[in-house]
Amino acid sequence: MTREGYLGLGSNVGDRRANLQAAVDALPAHGVRILAASSVYDTEPVGEVLDQPDFLNACLRIATDLEPEGLLDACKAVERELGRRAGGVRHGPRPIDVDVLLLGDATHRSARLSLPHEQVTGRRFVLVPLLELAPDLAVPGAGRAADALARLGADGDVRLAGPPLTV
Repeated sequence: MTREGYLGLGSNVGDRRANLQAAVDALPAHGVRILAASSVYDTEPVGEVLDQPDFLNACLRIATDLEPEGLLDACKAVERELGRRAGGVRHGPRPIDVDVLLLGDATHRSARLSLPHEQVTGRRFVLVPLLELAPDLAVPGAGRAADALARLGADGDVRLAGPPLTV
């Protein structure tokens, strides 16, 4: 069964925009059809490692026949292909990050994956590009994404850095 979903992309090592575009270009070979890409945004690091270069972030609207764990495997394969090494510092510098944010209305919990993504409604750098793609998006179990963004207040600067990635 084909489902639509959303992926989050991030990069803060090397040619950040080229890294994001390379992920867009690589995903179809792994059973992930790209339907739309958001603009690219420049964002400050968040999480456990703040002393690192700023990120470029974007979101993708996708369609896939993959189940949640298979979609995660596809995303991890793309990360490996683009030079990301397993076992790095959590929230540390990385050439590419491909996160499964939502997959239809699916809720899923495993040791490897939570859907919706646990931080989808708590991160401005995810919500801004996500809402660009789907202004009326509702997150299963969490309500409207626009309301989540409004609750975040002014924390976490997200600056438009460029046009949408090429689909």
